[in-house]
Amino acid sequence: MSAVPAPLAGAHGAWLVARREIRDQGRDWRILAPIAMLTLFFPLLMNFTAQAAVDFVNRYGAPIIGERLIPFLLLVVGFFPISISLVIALESFAGERERLSLEPLLVTPLSNMQLYVGKMLASLVAPVLAAYLGIVVYSAGLILRLDWRPPVPLLVQVLLLTTAQALVMVAGAVVISSLTTSVRAANLLASFIIIPVAQLVILESMIMFWGQYSVLWYIVIGLLVTSALLLRMGIHLFNREELLGRELDVLNLAWVGRVVRTEFGAGAGNLKAWYVGLFRRSLPRTLPALGLVALVMAAGYGIGLWAARQWTLPAEMLTLQADPQLVLANMRELGFLQPQGWLWVLSNNLRAVLLASVLGAFTFGVLALVLLTTPVIIVGYIAGNLALAGASAGTVLGALVLPHALVEIPAAMLAGAAILRWGMVVVSPARGRSLGHHWLAGFAEWARLMVGLVVPLLAVAAAIEVFLTPLIAVRVLFGG
Repeated sequence: MSAVPAPLAGAHGAWLVARREIRDQGRDWRILAPIAMLTLFFPLLMNFTAQAAVDFVNRYGAPIIGERLIPFLLLVVGFFPISISLVIALESFAGERERLSLEPLLVTPLSNMQLYVGKMLASLVAPVLAAYLGIVVYSAGLILRLDWRPPVPLLVQVLLLTTAQALVMVAGAVVISSLTTSVRAANLLASFIIIPVAQLVILESMIMFWGQYSVLWYIVIGLLVTSALLLRMGIHLFNREELLGRELDVLNLAWVGRVVRTEFGAGAGNLKAWYVGLFRRSLPRTLPALGLVALVMAAGYGIGLWAARQWTLPAEMLTLQADPQLVLANMRELGFLQPQGWLWVLSNNLRAVLLASVLGAFTFGVLALVLLTTPVIIVGYIAGNLALAGASAGTVLGALVLPHALVEIPAAMLAGAAILRWGMVVVSPARGRSLGHHWLAGFAEWARLMVGLVVPLLAVAAAIEVFLTPLIAVRVLFGG
């Protein structure tokens, strides 16, 4: 490509694209009417709702509910206008392609990053400004009607949450718009954006009703990181030639099966060669992710210890006194020391890993790490309570957890690393491959590690947990 003229260099080129889009939006009543309604009418409706709710709960002596409802409505007032940004962003590339106005834009001397960032800015400016105006209108109504002034830190949190949510929605929607061939397809795929964001708003509402406003800062940080990952992914995937040349999105199951089989087999002719490839190529590639998983699990154990100091269990709950034979009999009734108990433990662990894999594949591996770290947090919580009760946490956990944890924790760490790599493949797909091909290759790599290492380790860990750990625990803790 020839050198970019000075007027189009840097951020100025991106702003030229954004200004063109914003000017077109300002002439489209289908965009202006919803924004105006959500900016002016909706805050007034929320003011009426807030006053009615406060009057109702005060009548029954529960003013705290009304106090917690008002900040939540402030968040809702900011969220609804930015939902328009999703529609605008989905139109950014797919809509112009259908209107046959995309090709003149792509042949300009603007760089891919300038085009992409310009489209994102155009999708953000009007809805975010409308959201800010709606928050101002709602806050003014609260001051005039209820004499309630939002604290400055809360107002800053709401503004940052609104902006961060808009960034995530727009970044994800522009990625979808640049990879689909029609607005209809883009709208159908938008559910992968709006549903998680709506669930996040529900979570934020629960946090607000509990009054734990400091947690919202962590959500803001998480949203900003997610938007940065989506922006990097979109710029990396943006391809002018493919955008113009792609005619129809086709699901080719034969091609999918062929890619997965090829990547899973990795050219191995027998089981020995397959395992050699697994240890020489697949496993070394997971080492950085494995280190990250180890750090997260160590942090989870620390969170468990901290939680034990915040919510301490009664000491009598941690007392271990019983007849050894009676303990073994009770364990047998629960399925321990029996083959069906091994199947039950193994199936539960496999279900947990599969659930973590499904969640992690669409969340850059984040939810997978949360799910896999939860048992470590619980162990840390128990260890902290044992220490506070004066018991030997090392002895108790060494008897009840350590025997099978020596195998189960490495299996969980390998699973977490494999899921993390799979979830992150969309951020930096290999050059020369489509996103679908790269994602399927990541899936095949995940399957190799699961089938070759994780499932066998979980089977061994389940056997130790069912047949060996109970005997060690009874001997060490009860003298049996």
